[in-house]
Amino acid sequence: MAPFHVMALLGRARELEAQGRSIVHMEIGEPDFNTAQPIVDAGIRALHLGKTHYTPAAGLPELREAIARHYQDSYGVDVDPRRVLVTPGASGALQLVLALLVDPGSQVLMTDPGYPCNRNFVYLFEGEPVAVPVSAAQHYQLNVALLDRYWTDRTRCALIASPSNPTGTMIAPDTLQALLQRIRERNGYLIVDEIYQGLCYAGNDGTALALGEDLFVINSFSKYYGMTGWRLGWLVAPHDCVGDLDMLAQNLYLAAPTLAQHAALAAFLPGTRDILEQRREAFRERRDFLLPALAQLGFDIAVQPQGAFYLYASCSRFTDDSFAFCNDLLERAGVAVTPGIDFGEYRAREHLRFAYTTSLAQLEEGVRRLAQFTAGV
Repeated sequence: MAPFHVMALLGRARELEAQGRSIVHMEIGEPDFNTAQPIVDAGIRALHLGKTHYTPAAGLPELREAIARHYQDSYGVDVDPRRVLVTPGASGALQLVLALLVDPGSQVLMTDPGYPCNRNFVYLFEGEPVAVPVSAAQHYQLNVALLDRYWTDRTRCALIASPSNPTGTMIAPDTLQALLQRIRERNGYLIVDEIYQGLCYAGNDGTALALGEDLFVINSFSKYYGMTGWRLGWLVAPHDCVGDLDMLAQNLYLAAPTLAQHAALAAFLPGTRDILEQRREAFRERRDFLLPALAQLGFDIAVQPQGAFYLYASCSRFTDDSFAFCNDLLERAGVAVTPGIDFGEYRAREHLRFAYTTSLAQLEEGVRRLAQFTAGV
């Protein structure tokens, strides 16, 4: 397992800040907004009421029901609450799915670039992650042609993310439908990471659950709901897998955090939704500022991101070593961004990820510093 290169950059950024330097942070994929007050209040009430004991491994029944209602209310998709398992973050959900599906030697297809921890979960269960190179031509998403090229007799499943990290792109519904059908024909499984669901800037983002009950969908309270430190996610699984997943949860982590589960019940209240939608609009405003600003400086963003809060930009006009570029940018200009090498190998040394998870004023300052820095490169 390789460490996050960005964590070394973040550590150095903190050192510089301790020395009095001003740093513009565009490296970490965490919303800068604090958890919405109704959620915090619900957590405090639960604490005062003594809601500090274990929950069932699959989660609070009322939270599983609330998640199922959310799919019906938001997407018109009927989900049986018994198919929902509440997990310690989306990472806990992915760990459950891969523990169920992956045997030693099993292959799991995933995109390159993609979220780096995904391949490490496959290694954890002695499987083999297969990185499928994707480019702007494929909107950085898997398609049937690529699936056919990389699927082997050892392939067990394919993992896709929509919206994705680091590119912010979404998979087209017809492409998703075709992928699922081909994977069914191959007797495999499809895992869909929807943890940035809700942070969509081009119409309704939808859910893969509309396509059937024979796939796994992972989601999280971290991104749209702004509950990163509460460590809470969920998984929707096929009916015939729920029993085994519940058994795995009992053994791997026992249950998700109790207080976080009670707090999350407030995430679906109308008043909370109003707050979260205001924040989504703030992210859209930031994207709409940062994308053309970076393009004007010479960074190539070949595909406009439709969701999440990232811009995946080519820096090839300035460097062929994104990590060195990030270090120089931090030291000389006080701007922290993530090198492409954190997300895979395919053209990674010529890409950067910019996270617009800081205020518009800070983004404007960051662009000003970038302009000065790139003028001297």
